[in-house]
Amino acid sequence: MAGEHRLNPDDERVTRFFQDRHLATLTTLRADGTPHVVPVGVTFDPVAGLARVITSGTSAKARHVAAAGTAGVPVAVCQVAGRWWLTVEGRAVLRRDPEAVAEAERRYAERYRPPRPNPQRVVIEIAVTRLLGSLPATT
Repeated sequence: MAGEHRLNPDDERVTRFFQDRHLATLTTLRADGTPHVVPVGVTFDPVAGLARVITSGTSAKARHVAAAGTAGVPVAVCQVAGRWWLTVEGRAVLRRDPEAVAEAERRYAERYRPPRPNPQRVVIEIAVTRLLGSLPATT
């Protein structure tokens, strides 16, 4: 695809795109191998190499990731803003521990808004393996 290229996590355009409020889609795979695509909010931690999505532990996306166990499962998260886009690819695991949930909620609140209370909240943590996209040039 024209304009598609790998991006470096340290690229200031990636940082800026993840600071702006963009919704994204998360693609997981169902047990039969068909894609399940849903809108999500996503945060990115370039130092840890992690993207995070908060969700209810009862959601389909959480169940798809949980089914893979500690080995994780390949996923993709894509955000679009007009002609600019950024896709995160990586291996996702489900985290339920309070520290991981609190950190993900904190990051979500910084990018979007404080999340509503949810005692069943979990975190889909994605160990980023590749960033693809087409982002505006730096000024």
